[in-house]
Parts: sequence; C-alpha cells; structure tokens
Amino acid sequence: MDEFAEALRTAITNRGLGLERLREHLAQNGVSVSMATLSCWQTGRSRPERQKSLQAVVHLEHILRVPPGHLSELLDPPRPRGRWLRGAPAPVSAFWPVPAPVEHALHDLDTQWDDQLLRVSQQDFVTIGADRTERVFRSRQVLSASMNGPDRWVVILHADDRDHPSPLVKALKNCTVGRVVQEPAEGLLVAELLFERPLRKGESVVIEHELVHRAPCPPATNYERKFRLPTREYVLEVTFEGAPPASVVQLADGSEVAPGRTLLDVALNVPPGVRGFSWSWS
Repeated sequence: MDEFAEALRTAITNRGLGLERLREHLAQNGVSVSMATLSCWQTGRSRPERQKSLQAVVHLEHILRVPPGHLSELLDPPRPRGRWLRGAPAPVSAFWPVPAPVEHALHDLDTQWDDQLLRVSQQDFVTIGADRTERVFRSRQVLSASMNGPDRWVVILHADDRDHPSPLVKALKNCTVGRVVQEPAEGLLVAELLFERPLRKGESVVIEHELVHRAPCPPATNYERKFRLPTREYVLEVTFEGAPPASVVQLADGSEVAPGRTLLDVALNVPPGVRGFSWSWS
C-alpha cells in the first residue's frame, strides 16, 4: 500500500469514522465524494489527482483532525498520460502492494518471454452475478513477438477475498493451461497459458481464457487490470446480472462514472499502470 493510502486509512481509524459518515461530513462542506471513491483512496486502488479530488483531500485533513498537509503532501504530481512512458519495464511483481508473494509464486514458472511480447490488444469481459459475486472473467489477448521464441503468457490473479476457493483456469482459444501455482493465504493464483507453438519474430497470436469462480463465489467490489508494459488497446466490459451498483469509480484517475448494468472502458496507447472499476451498492 502506498504512503497516502496508509496515512488516510490510519487517520480514518484514529478518528473513528466510517466511510458513510466521512462522506456526510464532506457533503456538509460542499464536497461530493462517493463511498466507493473513499474506499479506493484508502486501499490504494486509486489516488486523488483531479483538482476537485485534491480539494477534497484538504477537507479530509480538517475532518480527520490531522495537520494541514498531512495527507496532501503525500500525493505525487499527476501521472503522465497520452503517449507511452519511456524507460525499462518494472519487474512483473512491482504492480502488487506486496511484491514478495508474487515473486515467490512466479519462481517455478517461465516468465522470460514477457518482455518480448508486444501487447497489441487486451480485452476483459467480467460477469457479476445477481447475488453480487464474481462469476466469470474472460480475457482475450492479441500479442506480437519481438524476437523468435515466445511460447507462453503468464496470468496472475490477486484476490482481495481469501476465504473463497480459487477460480478454475480454462483455455478457450489457441492455448492450453500449463503450470498453475496457488497461494491461498496470499490470495494468489498464477498460471501459464501455452501457445500452440513458439512464435517467430513479428508473428502474432490471439489467445483467450476464462477464470471461472466456484461456489461459494467471492463478493464483487472491483475489477482491475495491471499493465506492466504499454498496450495499444484496452477494452473492459463489466456486466451486472442483477441490480447495478449505486456508485462507480474509474481506477485510472479516481473519477466517478455513471453506474449502469454494463460498465465499459476503452483506452488506446495505455501506459504502465492500472485500469478498471471499483463499485459499491450502498
């Protein structure tokens, strides 16, 4: 968890306020922030970046009775957007709050080809059951080899809820499931998707797979996709089989979006980072 999220969560705990009461205090000061947004801020899923959000942080410092700047000074300048970021890619484990368990889970898997697979397209289709639980995550990747040899794609799933069984990994198109490593205590599942054959330089492949949850399915409060390397196109569609959530937050920038039975995020030239949604029915 980043410093801002940890400081905010500690301040909320020390003040003894729930998120609903905190939202009400902000509203009394003329600041509209949803409970879903506050939840994202305190868990590190998103950070305040827009001017409206930064102003809300100043009000939070007053409401939570912490010194001026206690929270706002922990916020970095807005992240670069638009064209792809330059520089060496971060390690595979770097985008998780605690990298060590991810590194341990990846130890026996072959990730040597990850840097040699250009991300042309990533498409995620998420189904949330009428009982507000995670049901199926279906993903489609279009990948292009930058050198001879890439023969697999590694899937990493980190679950917030660790009291439910891990989902089943099912290969759907142009791949088979290889080694699977599960770390239930850490909420981790890592799996290899093996291509039909190694790719040649410049060759592309389209693969599809599903993560199917088993009963009792875990509660659904968010979906996020971590991007270690730039991706030309990203499409995320979240479908709610039951009632739509009351509030929804876009994880890329912490902005609130209109809730509905279907959430759609389409982005081009996606830089390293996180995209997705967090939602709440209250």
